[in-house]
Amino acid sequence: MDIGTGKDLKDYHVGGIDIPYHLIDICEAGSKYNLYEYQADFHHAYRDILSRNAVPILCGGTGLYIEAVLKGYELSPVPQNPELRQRLEGKSLGELTDLLRELKRQTGSAMHNTTDVDTAQRAIRAIEIETYNIDHPTPRRRQEPIDSLIIGVDIDREERRQRITNRLRQRIDEGMVDEVKALLDKGIKADDLIYYGLEYKFVTEYVLGNLTYDEMFCQLEIAIHQFAKRQMTWFRGMERRGFSINWIDYSLPMSEKVETILQLWRGQQRDNITE
Repeated sequence: MDIGTGKDLKDYHVGGIDIPYHLIDICEAGSKYNLYEYQADFHHAYRDILSRNAVPILCGGTGLYIEAVLKGYELSPVPQNPELRQRLEGKSLGELTDLLRELKRQTGSAMHNTTDVDTAQRAIRAIEIETYNIDHPTPRRRQEPIDSLIIGVDIDREERRQRITNRLRQRIDEGMVDEVKALLDKGIKADDLIYYGLEYKFVTEYVLGNLTYDEMFCQLEIAIHQFAKRQMTWFRGMERRGFSINWIDYSLPMSEKVETILQLWRGQQRDNITE
């Protein structure tokens, strides 16, 4: 799952130097990787990097995953419930959404955005988690917050939309459809690919013949734009929740972006020494 996940491995080779990376290619295709596992894997890599006196850089990922490790979310593992899944099978996405909303009301949990219910499988997993939390209150794993310098790229909305469209065309030209076909040929279930959402969801539907090429491209393009908008909303929410994000103008030359970040980093290090 290289193209649809945006690994962009060539970007880790800069000026003739291979940049070490972590948490790529750690799960088999079709796995249901979750926030609890990510938090644990992040801290393992984080401690390893610090032990070598190197500076860890957390790059990309959804706002929820970033905030979970920076803030030190308390999380607990939730196993799959085959009986519950069987009872929910066949229910519409609307029915699942209503059920999830009621469960979250009981547990006091908030539906932060629509990612819980953008597919039936995600909604069922969210219901599984909330049901488990009602019946099995368990101690949550506590992680310490991370002292961090947060950098955001500030880009004009129309420019962002154009880049998203161009990137989507590039991924398709690079073989996104063939990648999905190869995964299906290897025995990965279509539902498991659809579960991932975005590229894998819509391209799989196209490969299965449920969408025309134009329908696939148009619906996927809209979905990615909506996702990007939700992520920006999340980052603005992080600022309201006390995170300081240093926004850097996207239009600046790369050298200026790098120098700006280095100046911010050096300033933070001086402040830490003073404290």
